Amino acid sequence: MEINDLISSGQVVANLHATSKKQVLQELSRRTADITGLHERAIFDTLMERERLGTTGVGNGIAIPHGKLPDIDRLYGLFARLEQPVDFQAIDERPVDLIFLLLAPESAGADHLKALAKVSRLLRDGATCEKLRGTDTGEALYAILTGSVEHEAA
Repeated sequence: MEINDLISSGQVVANLHATSKKQVLQELSRRTADITGLHERAIFDTLMERERLGTTGVGNGIAIPHGKLPDIDRLYGLFARLEQPVDFQAIDERPVDLIFLLLAPESAGADHLKALAKVSRLLRDGATCEKLRGTDTGEALYAILTGSVEHEAA
């Protein structure tokens, strides 16, 4: 599984404006509803339910909100870089500015975990996060996330 299996260039938001964790999740739910065809409230409720179990703010300014929904047939992702970091109750108590949302079918099982692991490995790389924070276009963010920059340089 590769990142481009989870997102397309249209599923990358370069400068998302939000001032709170709730507002971030609402905006991501709205945008993901357009992609999946699901109702944004169902997505938002699923994400909030997961946040109640424990924060998806994994540290170093990164959050990976995720959840499973019955009415989708594949994994969906959405990446957003926030205009300004917001408090996400992250484990290191630092505000979050890079967010990779993942939605999976309820039956996804191992695929959901593999996708979370893939995204986590990608965003644990300090150089990648520095590049993500240093660009301001969706196309450039997508290229960094999918490794297109390295492929073009090779």
